[in-house]
Formats: sequence, structure tokens, C-alpha cells
Amino acid sequence: ITRVVSLGPYIPKTEDAWVFAKPNAIQAVGVMSFAFICHHNSFLVYSSLEEPTVAKWSRIIHISIVVSMFICVLFATCGYLTFTGFTQGDLFENYCRSDDLVTFGRFCYGVTVLLTYPMECFVTREVIANVFFGGNLSSVFHVVITVVIITIATLVSLLIDCLGIVLELNGVLCAAPLIFIIPSACYLKLSEEPRTHTDKILSCVMLPMGAVVMVFGFVMAITNPQDCTHGQEMFYCFPDNFSLTNISDSHFQLTTQLPTLNISIFQ
Repeated sequence: ITRVVSLGPYIPKTEDAWVFAKPNAIQAVGVMSFAFICHHNSFLVYSSLEEPTVAKWSRIIHISIVVSMFICVLFATCGYLTFTGFTQGDLFENYCRSDDLVTFGRFCYGVTVLLTYPMECFVTREVIANVFFGGNLSSVFHVVITVVIITIATLVSLLIDCLGIVLELNGVLCAAPLIFIIPSACYLKLSEEPRTHTDKILSCVMLPMGAVVMVFGFVMAITNPQDCTHGQEMFYCFPDNFSLTNISDSHFQLTTQLPTLNISIFQ
């Protein structure tokens, strides 16, 4: 948010930066869907409530979704306002390594991942235990399966350095079925409500929409992946274009070097 004001005005804007819903917008639907997916944790979280009731669960879900949506919209808006068409799949790749404030943000994000990963690992292990071992794991298998899950996830993360393609594929292959297709299909199959019922109409709309997002999103993610810097700093981080010499909460200095213009901005 701070960098929208301190850095945004000095990043060149791309052409058609404010054109809404370009042809590859369907890829963003998958990414946004993945950001809100929580179905795989629902049963475990519900059972962990001190007094699990539908009313309490509904209140928790609605509050969590609203807060998550606010944070996602805020970060996405601030990121795009700052970098427009230069925005990367991983927003942190847009910031220079000398940016102390963003480095602290990366640290906070890393802490978030460390705290979130055990829950995801727990769900994966629970599914494996229920499907292949009848829900019961010995101490040895408990450790072995946990190590295998962590090892596979770590290897994949080390081999792939572009977060954008990971979010897109997870969105279209995992989030779209879990959010749009499977719940709608189950409701249409099990519900005894008449066909004209509002929930059935919504399910009939969401199911094909999810299928479209899944199929076309996958094709576009493969044929038209998001830009990725592969760990390289953006052009405005280099002296020939921009040099971020000291960036912190209290002091920001940006030197723009152009053939006929040399500007120093202090805030």
C-alpha cells in the first residue's frame, strides 16, 4: 500500500493498462478461485469447534471469506496500480531486492506459509489415511507419509520458480472442480427441491461455468502462461533505468536516469 504512493508514480504505465477483461481473464478466475478454496479443510475445522453448530460455522465462514476477499482485493489493486502491465504472477518479483519494506513483507509471507503448510499437510495425510489405510495410521506410517508429502512438495517448489503458473494450474485443476463443479453436481443429484428452486438454478449455472473455467483455463495456462522474471530483477531496478538506493518506511529515494533527465525524489 505504501509503495503505491512512493513508487507507483515513477513506474512507466503500459499501453491499455486499464482495459478490463482481456481474453486471458479466464486464467485470473482460476487464480481467484484458488485463493478462496477451503473445502478440503471444512470438515476438519468444523469438527475442531468447541460447540460445532451450523449457525456458528456459517458465521465463521462468512466472516473469514469477507476478510479474505478484502485483503485479496486490497493487495491486488495496490499491486496493479503500482506496476500495471508489468505486474508479475508473484507480486513480490516486481519489487527490487534493495527494498527493505518489501523484504520485511517477504519475511511475513514466509511466516504465513510456514504456519499454513502444516494444516495442508495434515489434510493430505488424513485423506491418504482414510482412502488407503481405513483411517488408522501406525506411528511408523504416520512419520513416513508425512516425510513423503513434505519431500514431494519441497522438490516441486525447488524445481519451479514461477508462482503464477502454479496458481493458475491449481486454480483450474483443483479449485474449479472443488468450488463450482463437484458441489453443484452433488446438490443436483441429492437435492429433492423442484427444478425451479433458486439453489438448483444457481447450481445449473455454476456447474457448466466451472467446466468452462477448468477446460479453457488449463489450455490458456499452458499456451499463454503469465510473465515470469525467473528470479531476475525488473528493469527499473537497474541503474540504467531506475536505482532504488534506500527504501524504508521513513525514507525513500528514487533516482531516475534518462538521457536528458536526472531526477531525485525524496520522501
